[in-house]
Amino acid sequence: MTVTAGVVAVQGDVSEHAAAIERAARSHGEDAEIREIRESGIVPECDLLCMPGGESTTISRLLHREGIAPEIGEHVAAGKPVLATCAGLIVASTDAHDDRVETLNLVDVTVERNAFGRQKDSFEAPLSVTGLDEPFHAVFIRAPLIEAVGDAEVLAEWDGRPVAVRDGPVVGTSFHPELTDDARIHDLAFFD
Repeated sequence: MTVTAGVVAVQGDVSEHAAAIERAARSHGEDAEIREIRESGIVPECDLLCMPGGESTTISRLLHREGIAPEIGEHVAAGKPVLATCAGLIVASTDAHDDRVETLNLVDVTVERNAFGRQKDSFEAPLSVTGLDEPFHAVFIRAPLIEAVGDAEVLAEWDGRPVAVRDGPVVGTSFHPELTDDARIHDLAFFD
C-alpha cells in the first residue's frame, strides 16, 4: 500500500521530513509518495501532512496567500493526520503571540516564538514521549515555547515545559524530529 504524504515545502527541512516519513511508512510495510506543497490543490490528494519549521511569519503568509491554509483545515476536519514541527507548530497553534502570524487554529496551545533562545542556544535532549518505549533524542533549534495548553494532550515535556502535544489528528513539536535518524515521532503522528 502507498500513502500520499504532503510536506509543506515553503521553507524548512523538506527532504529530511520526506526521508523520515518514508522510514516510518516502511516500518509498517507501506510506501510513501511524497508531494511537496507550494500551491493549493495538492493537500486534498494527501493522506497525511507535515508542516516543517522555518520562519513562521513567512510560512503563515504563504499558506494563506496560496490558498493552502483552508485545505489544511479541511484535511484536519476530515481526521487526517498532521505533524507540525517548530515553526509549523507556531502556525498550527491557536495563539502565536504575534500578530504577523495568522494561525491555523489546529492545535489548542499558546506558543511563544524563539522562547528557548537564538540559534546559538540550540540544544539536544533525551525526551520521554507518551507512546514511545525509549527516550527520543530531540534537537531544539530556535524552538518555540508552548506557554499554555487548552484541549491538547501533552506528549512530552522538557524542564517542566510542554514540547510535544497532540490535538485530535495533529501532533505538534517544539523540536525538530527530522534531524535524527529516528522516525518514531513521524510514526507516532502518522501511523499510530
